[in-house]
Amino acid sequence: MTDKSYARSIELPTESLFRNLKNAKQFAIDIGGSLAKLAYCSTIQRRTSMVISYEIFQFCFQTCSDHVYNISETEESILRLHFIKFETKYIESCLDFIKSNLFEFGGRSGLSNEKCIKATGGGAHKYKDLITSKLGVQVDKEDEMECLITGCNFLLNNIPDEAFIYQRHGNPEYRFQGVNHDIFPYLLVNIGSGVSLIKVESESKYDRIGGTSTGGGTFWGLGSLLTKAKSFDELVELAEKGDHRSVDMLVKDIYGGAYATIGLPGDLIASSFAKAARSPRDRNNEDVAKSLLLSISNDIGQIAYLQAKIHGLKKIYFGGYFIRGHPMTMHTITYAINFWSKGEIQALFLRHEGYLGAIGAFLKGANETQDDASFVWGEHFAGSSGLASPKCSGFFGKPRSSTFDMLELDRLGKPLLPCPLLLDVKDYFPDTVDLTVDTDAREYWLQCFANGIEKVCSQAIKSQSNLPDVKPRAEKFKSKYLDRLQELKENPCAYGSLTVRSLLDTSSQYLSELYFTDPYSQQKQFENEQAVKLLSSHLSELDKLDWHQRQLELVQGILAGNMFDWGAKEVCKLMETGEFGFKEARLRLQSRPWLFDDFDLWCKRFSVKPNHKCAVIFCDNSGCDIILGIFPMARELLSQGTKVILCVNSRPTLNDVTYSELVILVKKVAAISSQINDALLSERLLVMENGQGSPCLDLRLIDYDLVNTMKKLETDLVILEGMGRAVHTNFQARFSCDVLKIAVIKNKWLANRLGGDMFNVMFKFEKARQIASSASNEKS
Repeated sequence: MTDKSYARSIELPTESLFRNLKNAKQFAIDIGGSLAKLAYCSTIQRRTSMVISYEIFQFCFQTCSDHVYNISETEESILRLHFIKFETKYIESCLDFIKSNLFEFGGRSGLSNEKCIKATGGGAHKYKDLITSKLGVQVDKEDEMECLITGCNFLLNNIPDEAFIYQRHGNPEYRFQGVNHDIFPYLLVNIGSGVSLIKVESESKYDRIGGTSTGGGTFWGLGSLLTKAKSFDELVELAEKGDHRSVDMLVKDIYGGAYATIGLPGDLIASSFAKAARSPRDRNNEDVAKSLLLSISNDIGQIAYLQAKIHGLKKIYFGGYFIRGHPMTMHTITYAINFWSKGEIQALFLRHEGYLGAIGAFLKGANETQDDASFVWGEHFAGSSGLASPKCSGFFGKPRSSTFDMLELDRLGKPLLPCPLLLDVKDYFPDTVDLTVDTDAREYWLQCFANGIEKVCSQAIKSQSNLPDVKPRAEKFKSKYLDRLQELKENPCAYGSLTVRSLLDTSSQYLSELYFTDPYSQQKQFENEQAVKLLSSHLSELDKLDWHQRQLELVQGILAGNMFDWGAKEVCKLMETGEFGFKEARLRLQSRPWLFDDFDLWCKRFSVKPNHKCAVIFCDNSGCDIILGIFPMARELLSQGTKVILCVNSRPTLNDVTYSELVILVKKVAAISSQINDALLSERLLVMENGQGSPCLDLRLIDYDLVNTMKKLETDLVILEGMGRAVHTNFQARFSCDVLKIAVIKNKWLANRLGGDMFNVMFKFEKARQIASSASNEKS
């Protein structure tokens, strides 16, 4: 086969598979007998908006002028990891493709800037000379077991919803395990040609405690002898259609029913393939493949359970070529573990288990080149493929193919840790509604985001109207996101738990992919300037009120400010008229009693000494929200002796205020309010970033410095503001400190679900809770 015909057969355009190859560096490869997994790192340039010159900032701070900052387009660099799979038999053509494109785009011969490529897997030795000759680099072979463990630890530590339980015919079929920072110990069962069982106790301590020669190679080999299947995937597909009962002897075939005295159900397999010897008629390929799959899976499941029991392990992760996300394979493994453990242990699978070795090899190289491998990485959904649908072989009539199984990760600025004030992080689930489970909610929100796509495109074009390629990029965003929504409609579990948060985040990632990093930048700057004009008079009016009236006005100010949300369709209609201001927003609010009304309870606590030591406010939108709503509340808390942390997004999304913007705004406000200025100078008022770039808030993964500051200042009050942070997420979150959850419900469907209507108010005050002791739990 020629290179050209190969390229046509598996379609290898740079954009589709080898993305961002022109900026690639730090290669690693895991070469198996059937599939090769390539990892490489690239620098991505993202277009963003920034305010010009520091001198203009200083001028604005000192004069409090009405100057609207000039916006200029610039670029920022991020580091992205790419992982792709292709068939090992085509490795030579793929290496030629990589070499030619690196030379064409990078202007360098091969990979001359790289000292070596890390390689692991059974083919690392076999293809060592080929890689050296093609790419002109040294090949360092890394231990396969060490790479597997390193890769597994990496995924479990970095990727939310990486691990899942598979339940055939369940609703949903995939149940994801969320973020677990306490991953050790566990048993990794790697099912390749044979099977290795590895006990993992820490990042560096692991032992191979067992194995079996009956694995994926056995299934494929015997399947080739017993059926007409020509590939591994074809054999699995045959098994999906088969009925093993025509081949396997069941307990009821021997005893006429269940063997109740020893606990054996009638449908349990008593002897694999036994009926084949007793009946002369030919068996169809499907039934034979199904029997073979069950036989091998049951044996692997029993061995894994016994080793877990011997070593006291409660978590068993399965991976390797044998699994590869095939629903039937996962079902048979799950059934076996459930049967042998009597339901005490559940089989766990990994969304990206095929990349364990490649990730481990890459990290090994990163450590040796002194690239800091300790950074946190987040999944880039716009460039990753999801789990295959258990109901069909592919999406939109396309056959499932490992060729286009891709994973991309973006490096985040700092490590992310769980919020220290969560009552129990193990029980915390950020999202109020799991759309993988709630069918009605899923249908509504998928359609809602599809209906809103034109508005998003319009804003993206408006934000860069001076650029000639803006409309084609916006159309490309629209096409990609609608395709993703359709994919999620077909298979809601493809990318982990499906939630409003994940839909919003995926939209932001697609926008960023097409260089629309901050489409609302200019709009935010304009709204900030308009709100600053009103701040002085607003504070004066607040100061004229008595204590109780002021508390109500402060809360209503936050609620009125929270109305200004460009992510809410009905509010957008109001704001686009140009006649909707802070006063008009106040008039739209629900009158007391509110839908959720703990205002009196809050006042009672706020009036009692001692006051809170430190409050962290997770802020929402720019403009009136932050300036006329949050800053006055922060001033009130400061006046009571409470330190305040204003916490905002690290990266832009919608019209949410970002850290870089708030650093500027706080100085503008300090020039107007002496209390804010004094608190800022004395560091009783701090501005910090949350480590995220989402309209929602996942408190399992917040900024490392924020976590440490919250602990240091003994934070005892959390304020969650806005629908994204207090309704779509954290509505049910429990804290070990006092918490305020404040939002205006700006979606009619959601308001009705909560028992209210549009523009109803949520003001929930929840007192600090404590985890019940084991003794009290036993008593209850």
